Amino acid sequence: MYNPDMIGQAISPSTTATNTFSAMDSPAPRAIKSTYIEALALVERLHRLLLDVVKDEFDRMGSNEISAVQAVLIHNIGDKEISAGELRNRGYYVGANVSYNLKKLVDMGYVRHERSEHDRRSVRISLTDKGRDIAQIVEMLYERHSQSLETVGGVGETDLAAMNQSLQRLERFWTDQIRYRM
Repeated sequence: MYNPDMIGQAISPSTTATNTFSAMDSPAPRAIKSTYIEALALVERLHRLLLDVVKDEFDRMGSNEISAVQAVLIHNIGDKEISAGELRNRGYYVGANVSYNLKKLVDMGYVRHERSEHDRRSVRISLTDKGRDIAQIVEMLYERHSQSLETVGGVGETDLAAMNQSLQRLERFWTDQIRYRM
């Protein structure tokens, strides 16, 4: 039941258990839910489209040796020397099969891996010259996009900054959901 005295107050489990105020009784949660669901769908769709754009770039060049996922992974490694775990933790790779893709990239000569001298259990990865060539192709694609994004796509730097801020807040929210089991 709606209780106007509860507006602006935190809802604790004991408050919701007594049903003095249900969050679903308010129109705001329903409105934000549909907007939230739309945002989730957009994030998923944009990720798939990014991979399609990268694949298209390599198709135009007549190169089909690596997948779009692998090309983006190579670009994200860049000039760094990192571990596979760091790829996941830093958000450089989306997917459960990072080990599979890294093994394929090593086998194809795009990535080198070496055991750490300090911790033999840890493997450090970096790009070979062949891998750096792929990273450069993806970098040039991103550069080309950044030059026409505002004039062709109607998305300016201010729009991107606001979107990035919202996405970072959403990332923090999801991280907290996992970390604190909210």
